[in-house]
Amino acid sequence: MVEAEGSSPPPTIKFAYILRGYVMKNIRVVVVDDSALSVALISEILERNGYEVVGSAGGLDEVKKVIKETMPDLVTMDMTMPGTDGLECTRAVHEINKDIRVIVISSMMDDEIVSQAKRNRVSGYIQKPVDDGDLVAIIERVMSAEELFTVLKSEYFEVFKEALRDGLNRLTKTLITYEEEFLCESEYTTEGVAVMIGIIGEFPGKMLISLSKSTAHVLTTTVLKREPSGNDEIVETMSEFANIVAGNACSVLNKRNRAYGLRVSPPSVLRGDNMKISPLNYPTYTVIGETVFGKMLMNVGFKRGEIDAWT
Repeated sequence: MVEAEGSSPPPTIKFAYILRGYVMKNIRVVVVDDSALSVALISEILERNGYEVVGSAGGLDEVKKVIKETMPDLVTMDMTMPGTDGLECTRAVHEINKDIRVIVISSMMDDEIVSQAKRNRVSGYIQKPVDDGDLVAIIERVMSAEELFTVLKSEYFEVFKEALRDGLNRLTKTLITYEEEFLCESEYTTEGVAVMIGIIGEFPGKMLISLSKSTAHVLTTTVLKREPSGNDEIVETMSEFANIVAGNACSVLNKRNRAYGLRVSPPSVLRGDNMKISPLNYPTYTVIGETVFGKMLMNVGFKRGEIDAWT
């Protein structure tokens, strides 16, 4: 998908806010450390605080084996181990299951190490000796965000479909019938007008509405109750229509859970024939609907944000 220009970075949201009234599932943890003492101490803290330790490992081969056997929700990761390091082991974990969260627990901690850890999708980093409160706080922030994203994934597509249906009805007193829905995994072609809306918040995303030139023209004529003065007025109308759809959908999601903190960015408009839209690097879903004006396509998706769980 073509990136919209001028999008603002996601705001930082305190995870204590996410945790308020949020019930977490039982969390299964694998402890990775080449020190038997560290494994014992970390495991004791975890179990004392209600987490389930399902395995441990002290090297790369052991990491691969225990992750495949247990498929935990979370891994605590030592940074220095004989023959390997925490970053290589983290990559191995994510090759098996990219959704497993990793928190590094290491005696070493400096800006370069932390930067490398973030580049390797480490969700949190704390320094030995481990404090109970610090470890529990990081786990709660990391895992509550993960569960919150799971909830968002389960509901956003239907919310956006309803917002499109409602927006069209309010502006034109007409209906849309959804004919086809699919996961967008490859490049696709669109013609006419495509409006991209960036979504910022705890979990950033994108929404795209695409329609042909003739559909955009007739829809604009109906909304304005007159012929548009030119292409610029059609683009302006379609941009506002897409902005209304995205804004209303985000408002509904925020009402369901204020921790999402979703807001829309200014529209970015593409015009032309045979425009190639590349998929994003995270899953998005497409729905194609039939209206009295012609077909309309909407594509929308969200990705995990960078978790602010660093002490």
